Amino acid sequence: MVTFLSKFQRVVSAYCTSSVYTIRQYGFKCSMHSLVEITSRKSIKPSSPTPHQNRYLKLSLLDQLLPPTVYGTILYFYNPTTNHCDHDVVLSKVSETSTSKRLQASLSETLVHYYPLAGRLKGTASIECNDEGAHFVEARVRCQLSDFLKQPDPELLKKFMAEHDSKTSQIALGTCVLLVQISVFNCGGIVVAVSPSHKIADGISLHTFVRLWAAINRGEYHQLVLPKFNGATLLPTKDLSTMHNFLGPIPTQTLTTRRFVFDVSKMAILKAEIGSRIQKFTPTNGQLVLAIILKCALAASHQSKPDGDTTSRLTVLSQMVNLRRRIVPEVPENEMGNWFWALSLLFKENETEIHELVINMNTGLTNFCKEKANRFKGDDGFLVVSESMREKADLYNAEKGINLYRSTSVCKFPLYEIDFGWGKPTWVSSPSEHKNFILLLDTKSGDGIEAWVTLDQQEMAIFECHEELLAFSSVNPSVVN
Repeated sequence: MVTFLSKFQRVVSAYCTSSVYTIRQYGFKCSMHSLVEITSRKSIKPSSPTPHQNRYLKLSLLDQLLPPTVYGTILYFYNPTTNHCDHDVVLSKVSETSTSKRLQASLSETLVHYYPLAGRLKGTASIECNDEGAHFVEARVRCQLSDFLKQPDPELLKKFMAEHDSKTSQIALGTCVLLVQISVFNCGGIVVAVSPSHKIADGISLHTFVRLWAAINRGEYHQLVLPKFNGATLLPTKDLSTMHNFLGPIPTQTLTTRRFVFDVSKMAILKAEIGSRIQKFTPTNGQLVLAIILKCALAASHQSKPDGDTTSRLTVLSQMVNLRRRIVPEVPENEMGNWFWALSLLFKENETEIHELVINMNTGLTNFCKEKANRFKGDDGFLVVSESMREKADLYNAEKGINLYRSTSVCKFPLYEIDFGWGKPTWVSSPSEHKNFILLLDTKSGDGIEAWVTLDQQEMAIFECHEELLAFSSVNPSVVN
């Protein structure tokens, strides 16, 4: 057993036995609904009209596969007081009105280059670039940013995301290509939540868009990297009416999301501990964190079974693999679209030790990169997509019960470099609420990995108190020192 377990003498925190903390921690009593107040909703249009020849944008085959109501979101939190910016400006407090107006104006300029984000989804494989605009929401938060960051509440995080606003859901979800919400705290701190439709943007596309928007908001127009929209040429769409659903079964249980922060220094010791069992490669910190989470989640799933249930289930990890650097020639970062594939990794019930999980992950990824990754282009792209989806459908149909987990990682993304002009973010987050979903991202200091984990409520109650999990991670620690 790993050495950390022998040192596990600390008492499991009250977090494991209590529900998510109440709004009292922010200094007063109020409901979650009244803590965040939407003050406006509007459309932000490009500052100049989109040329007629760019009126319709065809999407790629990988874009075509994704449902229209799925949005990827990254939230950037900024302190009310900032350090010196690149242009030597110091702000003691962010002015809510001027900041919002500037963000709207710079977003309007940015949409000239990212004109599909101001359009509307049409069918499963195209966008009408009609300049109807991005959906822009403004909100007030009745607490201090520093108080919120002491123990970020996953439920309150939803209130900072436009897709969770009921009116936005009614008027924009599934048609608008870009949702943005700007929420300002009492102290002047601000959170910028950017949510492009997954029909046109993966994590890298989202990041390159925000990077350009931030540069324009700072007034820095030199060396801007402009986007490309060549997805339909690189990987054309096809008739998918006979294809199986590649997303697999959609669970409906009551879900709970938790945040864990893993210590990278402990990962180094773990590598040394299991090194003799893994001789052909050195696992990444991300692989180790994912293996720990998966091991503990499987244990929680097993313990939560009703008495007498001895059903043996196959475990499948659907791991998102970045295709951009694995396709020849490489797909550049400024190429919009979804350039990833959900790789299915199979784990037997008796292969759940950390070193076994890591070996399986590495073997599966290596084989995928050798045999399939470079095929996601041209006519061969449709063949590999068809083959992969058929394999997944056969797997789901053959097994009566599957433990299906999904994971993605934005580790190594320079998320903390996004500066709108009032300094770099104090925290960046990207929570998800899909069942059995694991999302990894780096901490600001780079000495940890933040994991957002969503599980069935009963399983999470067991999972979050697992000794091995707590030996390597902290449960929702403070973002501020």
